[in-house]
Amino acid sequence: MQSPTRAKKKTKATSMDIAHRAGVSQATVSRVLRGSPLVNAETRRRVEEAVKELNYKVDRHASSLRTQRSGTLALLLFEDPTPDDSHINPFFLSMLGSITRACARHGHDLLVSFQQLSDDWHADYEDSMKADGLILLGYGDYLAYESKLAHLVAQGTHFVRWGPVLQGQPGISIGCDNAEGGALAGRHLVAQGRKKVAFLGDASTHFPEFFARYCGCDAALREVGLRMNPALQVDADSTEQAGYEAAQVLIARGLPFDAIFAASDLIALGAMHALKEAGLRIPEDVAVVGFDGTPMARFSNPPLSTVVQDTSKAGELLVDTLLQLVRDQPAQSITMAPTLQVRASSGG
Repeated sequence: MQSPTRAKKKTKATSMDIAHRAGVSQATVSRVLRGSPLVNAETRRRVEEAVKELNYKVDRHASSLRTQRSGTLALLLFEDPTPDDSHINPFFLSMLGSITRACARHGHDLLVSFQQLSDDWHADYEDSMKADGLILLGYGDYLAYESKLAHLVAQGTHFVRWGPVLQGQPGISIGCDNAEGGALAGRHLVAQGRKKVAFLGDASTHFPEFFARYCGCDAALREVGLRMNPALQVDADSTEQAGYEAAQVLIARGLPFDAIFAASDLIALGAMHALKEAGLRIPEDVAVVGFDGTPMARFSNPPLSTVVQDTSKAGELLVDTLLQLVRDQPAQSITMAPTLQVRASSGG
């Protein structure tokens, strides 16, 4: 015969029980219990009802385990169109090496993955305890991406991103002074006697890095009474193919230009190919300057002048800043100064 004491004993409900009752994942239950804004109202209601029905009590000891650090940082890359299967912008490859070395120096592992913008990738890393914090590289259309960053801030995730430092932006960024980089390119082209500078790359707030480069070049030209002509601007993503096609569009417009400032090295390399096909000499007919300082710029024909971003220093700052956040230490956005590497493509 079962004793009265044992007969009264009940199995304690778990978060898995809540998930089953509410018809959601265990990760969603976790988000509701900690008040995450990522859960819609209807899902939140179902989970809260299941909690009441099962008389679920939060295990404070288990909850405290979630505050322990994993010793791992996650690097999330945005997929870019590439001619190979890597889907990684070559600019970020050198930064990836620097980030890996910086993590090793701090005794941390690095988990690398692609950002999945169609789901809650930003919540999954916290819920699964995969990483103490996130490093974000690349983002596509910033205006579309900004809400994702706001979600990260709202749920208290430790993260830092490579990108422009913008007023009022969500979270912390490490980025290049893109306007100054554009000014360096503009002043150099003016010094080479160029007066009609075309710009290949999106020049809008959707792509603030490219836009700042355009504005910086325009400011440099205005210093000597010149300006960027909007009719000589052609949108282009950061790929060689996009640069090639943008240069073809520019040439087809039939407007005179004697220089191209490309928003990235990849765009510049593609543009150079189109210029040669059209019988234009580089730099005699058209000077070309890129942006990023990628290794391939040295080996183009002719070698590409480019505004250089220090990827080695950038990787160190991304890791150092993220670890400051993880350790609840003060941290702030940082803008890095670019330099100009003059090569034969601009007549330097």
